[in-house]
Amino acid sequence: MTDTTQNTRILLASRPHGEPTSDNFRIETAPMPQPADGEVLLRTVYMSLDPYMRGRMNDAKSYAAPVELGSVMEGGTVAEVVESRDPSLQAGDIVLSHLGWQSHGVQQAKHVRKLDADRAPISTAVGVLGMPGFTAYAGLLEIGKPQPGETVVVAAAAGPVGSAVGQIARIKGARAVGIAGGPEKVAWLKELGFDVALDHRSPTFKEDLKAAVPDGIDVYFENVGGHVWDAVLPLLNTYARVPVCGLVAHYNETALPDGPDRSARLMSSILTKSITVRGFIQTEFVKSHYKQFQADAAEWIADGSLRYREDIVEGLENAPDAFFGMLTGKNFGKLLVQVGADPTR
Repeated sequence: MTDTTQNTRILLASRPHGEPTSDNFRIETAPMPQPADGEVLLRTVYMSLDPYMRGRMNDAKSYAAPVELGSVMEGGTVAEVVESRDPSLQAGDIVLSHLGWQSHGVQQAKHVRKLDADRAPISTAVGVLGMPGFTAYAGLLEIGKPQPGETVVVAAAAGPVGSAVGQIARIKGARAVGIAGGPEKVAWLKELGFDVALDHRSPTFKEDLKAAVPDGIDVYFENVGGHVWDAVLPLLNTYARVPVCGLVAHYNETALPDGPDRSARLMSSILTKSITVRGFIQTEFVKSHYKQFQADAAEWIADGSLRYREDIVEGLENAPDAFFGMLTGKNFGKLLVQVGADPTR
């Protein structure tokens, strides 16, 4: 799949205004990078595509610096060591890395983590056993704090974060209501054991959601915003908790939505119902919770209580189109780009 003499990479060519297009990216080849002492040359096997990448395309203040124009688009990767100049790793090792959108790259050995292909498929290191899975675990358990018998509602429930949220809620004894787009995704949520699965594209979605939560909503895991949030807000119970993970419905907006300012209504609901609304980035929980997450998630996967689905696109050159589709909900499961051959399969 990949040239062994050159590095193929996808750069941010321009900043999007609204929805990103192919003009915002540029594919180029460059000489193969060479590792220095303490570094490793890596070959990308799998590259993760995630909604947060849309924000990194903007030149705006956020929790992380934007991708610079002319730089490789950023992202998590699973890679094979081609050459090592550090005694901790050797050629052929598989590592979790952060090469971004390119076929090869150099990183310091201390900044990658060796993976055990016998423990789980290596692709899961950027999925259910990686950042998306940990986002669900930390956001739900540390902010949502679901209790047995409570109702947990999650948007984008067929995605890698949302599907894990619903299943972990069930593991903790809560009732899980998943919201997804389209009958195929809804059917899959039912296979995963969600108590209720709803299609947000249905003309009766608002009524369907109200009927699905007769005792109200105790935890709402926010991934989307938009009309889903509008339907959820009136149904939140007193002392409800709202972990805010993402707002993908708004990522391509260039101005505030039309209509009246409803912030007063939101603040009134937060006040009168004592609702906790807490945005978070999963990195803030890594030191305190990542080790336990790895142990818990591995156990849950082994006993079948945590299942996952991957949507794998072949070829680095197809990353932009796959990324565009993800922002409109076309992916089904954790979206990955297979950049090179997987030596474990």
